[in-house]
Amino acid sequence: MRSFSGAVAQAVAAGCPSPGTMYYKFSGFTQKLVGTWASDAYIPQGLKPVASTEAPPIIFATPTKLTSSSSMYNYAGKNRVPELQKFFQKSDGVPIHLKRGLPDQMLYRTTMALTVGGTIYCLIALYMASQPKNK
Repeated sequence: MRSFSGAVAQAVAAGCPSPGTMYYKFSGFTQKLVGTWASDAYIPQGLKPVASTEAPPIIFATPTKLTSSSSMYNYAGKNRVPELQKFFQKSDGVPIHLKRGLPDQMLYRTTMALTVGGTIYCLIALYMASQPKNK
């Protein structure tokens, strides 16, 4: 373990302005803290502030040519979002999670049955765990 005077000597040797103001950074080579300048101590692990504010050069200066004559892409077929928005926003008194009819009803009822069944199972398991075993 080094003494305080050894740390001050190292800081002065590293170029710190005065022994009372010491700055340290982590050395990736020695895996230890070493004395350094204030500017190096506040910039972590070699990350330097951006010196240039001009835009980087354009890699592809010429525009690319489209493979098809059409500029509109047809990836998933027809856009059904507006139709579905009208369908789900229709005010007919049916909850949103049941708007599509029988499949939604079956999914809802199955979810509710599993929830109630799981709750009952947990309560039974807690009751059985709370009872002492008879010897």
